[in-house]
Amino acid sequence: MMLTQSQWYFCIKVYLHVLVIILLFSAPPLSHGAVFHDSLGRNVAIHPVPKRIISLAPNITEMIYFLGLGERLVGVTRFSYFPKEAQKKPKVGVYTDVNIEKVVTLNPDLVIATADGNKREDVEMLEEAGVPVYVVNPRKVNQVLDTIERLGQICGVTDRAKRLVNCLRERVAKVMKAVRNREKPLILLVINVKPLISVNQSTIHHDIIQLAGGRNMTGDQSFTYPKLSMEEVIKKGPDVIIISSMEREGEFETARKEWFRWPTLPAVKRGRVYLIDSDLIDRSAPRIVSGLEEMARLIHPEIEWGSIDGSLPMDR
Repeated sequence: MMLTQSQWYFCIKVYLHVLVIILLFSAPPLSHGAVFHDSLGRNVAIHPVPKRIISLAPNITEMIYFLGLGERLVGVTRFSYFPKEAQKKPKVGVYTDVNIEKVVTLNPDLVIATADGNKREDVEMLEEAGVPVYVVNPRKVNQVLDTIERLGQICGVTDRAKRLVNCLRERVAKVMKAVRNREKPLILLVINVKPLISVNQSTIHHDIIQLAGGRNMTGDQSFTYPKLSMEEVIKKGPDVIIISSMEREGEFETARKEWFRWPTLPAVKRGRVYLIDSDLIDRSAPRIVSGLEEMARLIHPEIEWGSIDGSLPMDR
């Protein structure tokens, strides 16, 4: 007999309740904990210095490794391939479809989720199973840095997190200083080639474009990821076209060259059609700062971008 979706969820909940009882009786008692306010407005009680952490999104995995806590990760989602060490961790599904049973059996003392991708019902089921779930939701570059710092506090490495994040903040500040008072070109960021799709002001991409000294051509669109026609692009006339690329066998280089079929576009006239690594600007992770630096290079090539302590940039 086939179970309905509601019956299936009921069976899973019963199973998890039984599993939780077993784990509670077999686990040592918790010492006093701390309470942290997460992005869903929840107060989450977390055992001091969690040692068994599960990440429910690739960007969270990157944050944990950035903090030097990779050894504490006991589970990650698929596509958590950076850094390479993360690929060896047990998988708990994809961030849009988490394997709740697998998460619980890995016996984490902290699960870190994202509001932008993880299902609310998954968070609730884990809560019912007695697993602390802290939810993050960084939508801007500075929010990414704040999130890293908060995770460092939760994981007991507050000083280390502050030191690392301060370095990132300095790099962001250098970019902002370099582009200050310069003309802001109109930017078309292409995140999908066919159909042609860009981003509006509610995305982290928009924030990167602005911080890098540009204007997002589709920032005022009502849809988060608006589809565009060539007529719209020609009418608005972007000064720079940047294609978000994972560079699969030259596919995106071909897409870049196809823009030169439209020689009346200002970006094409000036040869300003570029590719950018999508991992640097799509994921709300520490590498977002490298994405900002690269975006600034592309938007403002007239600036002499120096290398200081391995980071960008200084204006002339």
